[in-house]
Amino acid sequence: MDVSKLVVFRTGNEEYGIPIEHVISIEKLEDINSIPNMPFYMKGVVKVRGELIPVLDTYQVFYHQNIPIDNDVKLIVIQSDEISAALIVKEAKEIIDIEESQLKTIAVGAFQSTKYFSAVASLEERLITIIDPNLLLESLDDFAIVKEEMMSHQ
Repeated sequence: MDVSKLVVFRTGNEEYGIPIEHVISIEKLEDINSIPNMPFYMKGVVKVRGELIPVLDTYQVFYHQNIPIDNDVKLIVIQSDEISAALIVKEAKEIIDIEESQLKTIAVGAFQSTKYFSAVASLEERLITIIDPNLLLESLDDFAIVKEEMMSHQ
């Protein structure tokens, strides 16, 4: 039986999961250095383990709103095939095991605009939308600008 581990976080009232193999670390929200002329969802850059990485606001990406900053806010540092990024999330609080039988695929038509949602994990009293980090970053408008900016700072 296939079991996968997900790092679960909240954004808005929804729960999302990222497969643990894409998660580098979960960090406190420290000082973000802003960079001018970046896409609306990019809050700036942070230094994690000596590497500058872009900070992306999941509230902006999913809901086009600013995240309310408080003590629950965390950074989930993810690694896609091409780049590391830090996602600002609310309450990144647990790692759970998901069995394949709990995964439901998403009807493609309903999620045309959000191709990065790969499945939904259906648990007893929870639904957790699973995100594919590669597709998430690729789907962002103007993400090429962010990648270019990060390359110029390496």
